Amino acid sequence: MRLILIICLLLAAAAVQAQDSRTQLFDTGWRFHRGGAMGADEPDFNDSAWRAVDLPHDWSIEDLPGTQSPFNRDAVSQVSGGFTTGGTGWYRKTFTIPASLQGKHIVFQFDGVYMNVEVWLNGKRLAKHPYGYTSFWFDGTARIKWNEKNVLAVKVRNEGENSRWYAGSGIYRHVWLTVTDPVHVGQWGTYITTPQVSNASARVCINTTILNESSNAAAVKLLTRLVNAAGKEVAVTDTTQNIAAKDTVTCRQQLTVTHPELWSVNTPVLYTAVTEVYSNGRLADWLQTPFGIRSITADAVNGFRLNGQPLKLKGGCVHHDNGPLGAKAYDRAEERKVALLKASGFNAVRCAHNPPSPAFLDACDRLGMLVIDEAFDAWAQGKNPDDYHLYFNDWWQRDVESMVYRDRNHPSVIMWSTGNEIPNRDKPEVVKVAKMLSDYIRTLDTTRFITCGVNGVTPDKDPFLATLDIAGYNYARDKYETDHQRLPNRVMFATESLPLEAFDYWMGVKDHPWVIGDFVWTAFDYIGEASIGWLGYWQRQQFYPWNLAYCGDIDICGWKRPQSYYRDALWKSNQVSVFVKPPQPFFPVNPQKVSWSHWEWHDVTASWNWEGHEQQPLQVEVYSSCEKVELFLNGRSLGKQTTDRAHKYTATFQVPYQPGKLEAVGYNGNKKVTTAVLRTAAAPDHMQLTADRTSIHAANQDLSYVTVELLDANGVRNPTAENEVQFSVEGPGAIVGVGNANPVSTESCQLPRRKAWQGRCLVIIKATGSKGNIVLKAKAAGLRGEQVTIAAQ
Repeated sequence: MRLILIICLLLAAAAVQAQDSRTQLFDTGWRFHRGGAMGADEPDFNDSAWRAVDLPHDWSIEDLPGTQSPFNRDAVSQVSGGFTTGGTGWYRKTFTIPASLQGKHIVFQFDGVYMNVEVWLNGKRLAKHPYGYTSFWFDGTARIKWNEKNVLAVKVRNEGENSRWYAGSGIYRHVWLTVTDPVHVGQWGTYITTPQVSNASARVCINTTILNESSNAAAVKLLTRLVNAAGKEVAVTDTTQNIAAKDTVTCRQQLTVTHPELWSVNTPVLYTAVTEVYSNGRLADWLQTPFGIRSITADAVNGFRLNGQPLKLKGGCVHHDNGPLGAKAYDRAEERKVALLKASGFNAVRCAHNPPSPAFLDACDRLGMLVIDEAFDAWAQGKNPDDYHLYFNDWWQRDVESMVYRDRNHPSVIMWSTGNEIPNRDKPEVVKVAKMLSDYIRTLDTTRFITCGVNGVTPDKDPFLATLDIAGYNYARDKYETDHQRLPNRVMFATESLPLEAFDYWMGVKDHPWVIGDFVWTAFDYIGEASIGWLGYWQRQQFYPWNLAYCGDIDICGWKRPQSYYRDALWKSNQVSVFVKPPQPFFPVNPQKVSWSHWEWHDVTASWNWEGHEQQPLQVEVYSSCEKVELFLNGRSLGKQTTDRAHKYTATFQVPYQPGKLEAVGYNGNKKVTTAVLRTAAAPDHMQLTADRTSIHAANQDLSYVTVELLDANGVRNPTAENEVQFSVEGPGAIVGVGNANPVSTESCQLPRRKAWQGRCLVIIKATGSKGNIVLKAKAAGLRGEQVTIAAQ
């Protein structure tokens, strides 16, 4: 079967990349048209004038036709969508499957399409899926033309006001082609749990759903092997079962692993379940399912425990976009996001407010990041005229099934969330829906907790919160103690919190065992909800050109913002960082900002370049988890201050500005343990290009993120430099994104140029399928040109 499938795919009109022996990536060789295209669902439609694209693809991050920007003041999405444009788009893909595979079953899976997608195969509509965040699949066997041209046509409609943040538009996640025998494991048909876990042994339970789609009964043998991270078989079992024609059977198996390596945030060890299905003595299906062996518990006395060990959730909320890439869910983009969060101290993320890509969860499994997997932002009552509330009653069950069936083998997933800030939570009819969702999830998976992000937490929300296993509190740290007194068994955590109140929220977690974690809004900055972190609410069209939220610990390019360094002081030992409040606000302020709108951080920056303000006192903030910090200006001490809990790990100095070197030194006792330095930079002299990976896979998916810094002659980045940098690429690579994290920049995210902001910008390079050296060259007026080489292997 494997050899035949490989031959099939070599004959296809577009090359594909293998996931395993039965499933192949179906991302290359598509054609795309932005706008309507009457008749494009028909196989003979002429799409030769359409643009060739590979997936993942997001047309909303592309420059608007006739412009050099994706942003438009008059966009329907307005502030919510970051002034980007949706609309209607069409995709078509032509492919061939050889007649030698006739009798096999052909399944197409779409990991995510935003939104209202319809799919035709050879002119027959086989799928319709409104929700833009859940995966869906369909069997196309009956419509396949063997050894002939086949056409897959996809219509996507992202229309109206349907999202409170940037959603992107199009087939922004992977598409897969699966080829199986008539006797095979069902879609998402493997379910693995570890109900008993200790250091001595673990019981692994596996339910495998097997379909017999043939016309004859089949004598089936299910062989399951468990393989550890080193590739060694650690357990094996088999089950025999007669399956009638056109019938489905679920086989339940139990295996024991002795001395298991437990999955945790520090040791994310993965096992693999290898499934072999034999039909009448012949191998009919084979697949691999990664999983982790771990246990989770939570109660109001001991808090959250992973493998029996207490663990506070250092959490952050994340939207699904990838900054300059828009919504495109490249595996490496998702992995990098998780890795950067992990490096900044996070051990948990809340996927706000929708199921993430499979690639994101795979990265969380590999890197050790706990996940709250969230279903919806809206139920039957909408928050926008055209959002999911239009489809909830008809689709909620299928979308919940998609989330849970797809994601329930991921050890990283510890909670299912039914939603976020659902209106009318105090009404009996809404409580009934909350219970319906929670009860249904429990029929699909009983091994994880159920939560929901709830705002306006007051006693009248108790019936709503009672439908959950763990209560999600949005912006309600003031209720931690009073609610515990009322309901001492309630386990709670901050599903959302404010960056400005990071200290108070984290102390609430540390001091109260029934408060298991804090999830800041947000861990990663995002497109849309433009200027929530500066101009705030209420939002208006006049906020343009703002297009980023500007509230994340980490900006859209992956660089830490000041609040992230403060969180380092909360979460890590021996930390010190130094920032300066500008003499004037960094951006114009909003005099009409409402009093409760506080998603911003302090107006500080990592700069000691304040020409024209000599001798003017500037406020300097030092964040430190050391016992004390001492501040020096050009080698002269400006005094020591204590930076303990009582001082909220912050020291504030008034410093008359002089160019030179500003240094903060952290001490424990009399021992100097760490320093942070700001230096006055001269005019930019040259650039420095730093690739996060200088070797990437040559396949048409892998990425390298290149940071471009504008440095003076002494190698100091100039934080005021905004030179435009122009790029060119030689070799088997292409630029797929550029950015600088400036929240008011309306520059193109795709053209080979970008202005620096705060002395740097970002270029994202993608391998294009061939091996060789990719050379990225950068030039800017008056600066020496630089280049970096990335090997595609």
